[in-house]
Order: sequence, then C-alpha cells, then structure tokens
Amino acid sequence: MKRIVTTYLKPFYPRMALGMFFKFSGSIMDLLLPYILALIIDTVIPQHDKTQIYYWGVVMLICSTIGLVFNIIANRMAARVASDAVEVIRRDLFTRVMYLSNHQMDMLTKPSVISRLTTDTYNIHQIITRIQRLGIRAPIMLIGGMIITITLDPVLAAVLLGIMPIMVIIITLITKRSIPLFAVLQQTIDRFVRLVREDINGIRVIKALSKTNYEKERFDAINDEVVSREKRARMTVAVIQPAMNVCLNLGLVCVILVGAYGVNQGITEVGKILAFMSYFAIILQSVLSVSKIFETWTKATASAERIVGVLDLEEELTIQAIAEKRSDYFVEFEKVTFSYGKEEPNLSDISFALKKGETLGIIGETGSGKSTLLNLLMRFYDPDSGAIYIDGKNVKSISPRQLHQRFGAVLQNDIIFEATIEENVRLERNLTKEEISDAIFYAGAQEFAAEKSAQSDEALAIKGANLSGGQKQRLLIARALAAKPEILILDDASSALDYQTDAAFRQVLREQFGEATILIVAQRVSSIRHADHILVLENGAVIGYGQHRQLMETCEVYREISFSQMGVS
Repeated sequence: MKRIVTTYLKPFYPRMALGMFFKFSGSIMDLLLPYILALIIDTVIPQHDKTQIYYWGVVMLICSTIGLVFNIIANRMAARVASDAVEVIRRDLFTRVMYLSNHQMDMLTKPSVISRLTTDTYNIHQIITRIQRLGIRAPIMLIGGMIITITLDPVLAAVLLGIMPIMVIIITLITKRSIPLFAVLQQTIDRFVRLVREDINGIRVIKALSKTNYEKERFDAINDEVVSREKRARMTVAVIQPAMNVCLNLGLVCVILVGAYGVNQGITEVGKILAFMSYFAIILQSVLSVSKIFETWTKATASAERIVGVLDLEEELTIQAIAEKRSDYFVEFEKVTFSYGKEEPNLSDISFALKKGETLGIIGETGSGKSTLLNLLMRFYDPDSGAIYIDGKNVKSISPRQLHQRFGAVLQNDIIFEATIEENVRLERNLTKEEISDAIFYAGAQEFAAEKSAQSDEALAIKGANLSGGQKQRLLIARALAAKPEILILDDASSALDYQTDAAFRQVLREQFGEATILIVAQRVSSIRHADHILVLENGAVIGYGQHRQLMETCEVYREISFSQMGVS
C-alpha cells in the first residue's frame, strides 16, 4: 500500500489537501451544533430574550449550511481524486502487463491479471475515496467530540474515554486476522474467474459433448469455495461494528446514569446532557466509520500487494549488447535449447539457417515443439542456451518493437476483434486502404469481406463468432500479409482451408511475397512439400531436415506422414 500512497497519490496531494480543508471546515461546523444547542438551552432560554434565541438559531442555520456545502464539495473532490488516481494505476498496470514476457504471464495466469485489473483496482478506488471522506471526517468528529465533551463535563467525558482503549484493541486484533483472509479470497476469485472464462470460451464444446451438468458441478464447487472464504473474511471484520456498538452503548448507559445523578444533585445541566447525547451519537458514528475504513483497508491492502507485485516484476526480456554476426543467412538458429518449466527441455539443440526469401516448413506430432520454435524466434521467450539471429543480429539485441515490426504472423488460436474487417486487418498500423484491399485479395478473403462490408452490421462478433473457420483463417492471413513483412510466420494457418484454397494461397506467396522469409508450421505435407527446407520435429528434437524428396528417403517419420496423407511421394 505504501507504493500506492507515495507514488500514485503524490501528484494529487494538493487537490487532496484542498479537499481536506473543506472536509475539516465542514466537520467543525457540524461539531459546533450540539454545543450551540446546549448554550441555548442552559444559558439563552433562561434569560427569556427572544432576540438572542433568534440570533443563535441563525448561527446554527449558518453552521449547518456551511457544513453541508463544504462536505458536498469535499466528497466530490474525493471522488474525482480517487477516479483519476485509479485511472493512472490501471493504465500503468495494463501497460506493464502488455510488456510482460510470456513466462511471466504463464506464472501470473490470465484470470489473475484480469482480477487485478478489475477487482483489485476497484478496492483501491474504494479505500482512496473512504480515506478522503471518512478518514478525515471520522477522526475530526471523534477527537473533536471528545475534546468538547471534556470542556462540557469532565466526569461524563471520562466515562467515554474509558472505553476507547478497548475499542482500539478490538480493531487491531480483527484487522491483523482479516488481511490474510482477504488475500486468500482474492486468490480463490482468480481461480473462479479462470473457470468462468474457460466455460464461456468453450460453451459450444460443453453443449456439444453434453457436459453441462459436469461444468455446473465444477462451477458450484469453486463458487461455494469463494462464498465460504468471503463469508469467513467478512464475518471476521463484521465483528468490529457490533463490538463498537456494544462498547459505546454501555458507555451511553453510564453517561445517562451519571448525568441523571448530576442533574439531581444540581452539579450539571439538562443542556449539557442533551449535548452529550448528540456528541455520543457523533462519536458512535465516527467509530463505525473508522471500522468501515479498517474493513476496506484490509481488502485494499491485499489488492495493493497484488497490483504492486505485477508493477515490480523485473523486465525479463531486456535488450542486451551483443555483437553482430557476419553471416549469409537471414534467419538462423544455433544450437537452441529451451524448457518452459526449466526441467525437461521442450526443444533440444535446434539448428537451421535460412537465406532471405527462403521458406521453411515445420512438421511434427502435437507437442513436438513447433509453436515453441516460433515463440522463440519472435522472442516471446528466451532460449536456455544457444542463439537466434535475424540478419546477423541476435534477437536479444533488438528492441521488441523493432523486432516485431519485421514479422507478419498467424498464430494458433489468434484473436479476431469486435471491429470491422478493415480494422481487424489494419490494427492501427500505418496502412493504406489499397494495402488492406490487396492483403484481403491475396488471402482469398475478398468475397466474404465484400459481403460483410455490404451489411449494415459490418462489425465482426467477438473472436469472429459470425465467421466460419476458413473465413477466420483467411482474415488472419490478410492481417499478416498487409504490412508486407520481412518474415512471415504461419502457425497452422491453413488447417481450416480446403486443398484448392490452400494451393492458391501458396501460389500467391511465391508470386507476391518472394522476398519474404517464410516459416510454415503445418499438419499437411502438401502445405510444405515445396518449401526450400523442411524441419521434422519429434519430442523437441530434430529428426529430419532437408527438402521433400530427401526426407522421403532419409526420414521414416516424415515418409509415414506423407504416405498416410497423400498415399504417394
């Protein structure tokens, strides 16, 4: 929480100070009202002077008006400061998330990141608002009320002061116990969000396989866990308010008994008793406000730790000063080994080299490391050993922006945004309409693109739900081709295309993108058989490398795949 206060709230200190002035002034006005009322009852009324009564009545009206106006102004300022501060926190958090390495995202998990950007930032918004509104008013009303009661009647004030240490002990003990509970609750909510996200994304599969009841059971289990942990956390902090009520109500009983005795003995006055009752209500409300602040503080502290935990993550993929390598090759892997879990390698000793304009086909069974190889080339991860070069430069020495501008990529499970076809292809890049139209044409997407553009509801649905599988892939291919990349990556990009469309696309690549270096991950031998080089992977290791005819003679796995799909060489 310290980082939030010292870094993100610091630019708002002047506005917060002004808001505190208004809140302080308004609270003082509210504190004066019971005192003036006691003065009128005990001093002014016995004088039977109506002018004095009217005068002090007007003073009370002025104090009430000032208190109302100043408190409204302070509350509005507090709301604006909280919104502006959380906007900056949320922006920095989102920006940091965008630059996290894939390894860091794997460690955090996407549901947890979503929860930190939504629920956790909301909790920070709540505490900033309450600190400015109740955090200023409540102590002023509490301390001010106690000071005034001491001036009115020290004996009665001593009764109230006697219960304050008990309340402080109760709040301290409950707060220490509740903070860890809310931290565990947020972790459970992360898992809840993950399950909901998976079920919504896979709703068609769930229905198609009649797994609705199974998913309902999974949802009920995690939902019950969230409810259970939330009950435990909230029931813990819920003890504060009734405990405060009991303490203060016992104090009120004592005040009434002692005050009644004082009136009978003539050592106190009725006005003071009424003022004490009013101040007691003020003190009670202030203590309850403080308890609400502590309840919000426990949640916000847990949320702040989760947010700062992301903001403080060190950048893993730093730019390193590595000398350039003289080479005739444009893309080169040099004995690259990599493991996601840093235990069993997912890729082992991978080496190959491509000249500018050459095409590499990559094939292998599921889990053999095909997509991992592409992730390393685009530096979503760094290899554990070995080196990767593009145009003689180690990818670790190239800034992420410059590196990724070289690529056009169609990745597995790529996303289509809820926008028009043109916006999905452009993606805010500096592309002309002609370049976008050409890319759509090269991808064979012109027919359905024209049809969608002619409709009134031109925007595509989220994840391209209103497109077929083949239409999605052609749109993603158009996006990759639009900027005329130096390196084109196609990760199973034609799996939903028919053989004729796939063949036409390969012809377009040869004719229109001959200068691009292309890496194609495919399940079909027909998609890569004409590539300049073919890499065959098995369990993360290279078991074959060469052209189609060479591999048919030397690589048994490749030969079996080819015969099973095509029946001929």
